[in-house]
Amino acid sequence: MSAVKPSGIHHAAYRCKDAKETVEWYGRVLGMEYTTAFAEDHVPSTGEYDPYMHVFLDAGNGNILAFFELPKQPDMGRDENTPQWVQHLAFRVGSEEELLAAKKHIEGEGIDVLGPTHHGIFRSIYFFDPSGHRVELAADIGTDEQYAELERVAPLMLDEWSKTKKAPRHADWLHEIARQEREES
Repeated sequence: MSAVKPSGIHHAAYRCKDAKETVEWYGRVLGMEYTTAFAEDHVPSTGEYDPYMHVFLDAGNGNILAFFELPKQPDMGRDENTPQWVQHLAFRVGSEEELLAAKKHIEGEGIDVLGPTHHGIFRSIYFFDPSGHRVELAADIGTDEQYAELERVAPLMLDEWSKTKKAPRHADWLHEIARQEREES
């Protein structure tokens, strides 16, 4: 018997502080269309009383981003044991030009933007949504050969990491590309 093979992500769901503010922000800042909402007083899977608003946004290419507003739960927080840069929502943009245009637009909305950051095979910008979720926009810039090499060394890197818990050196060339570009800028 084979393992389950999903055909894609149906939706990814996160908590938000305010459903209306979230829908408006993602529409205004990232151009996402608000498509669907569910609201219940009882959780369908457990039956427990916990009123919620569940909103769905079209993130493009059949990808759906969803949020829950939970007014009866304690105020929303974050995992204080995990650095803010770790947990984030990353969205692809079509080019470096689109990335730079997005940065200008987002900063025009009064939002602080970090980057662009060069990752060797993609460039990214980072900012926070109204609920405190870190958001990344990324533009792929790598070559087919670079992506193939990263796929080839991925198992080697994971094996070495699991033994040493130190950054494997199999993809140092990637960091060198980013370093050289920073020096040229």
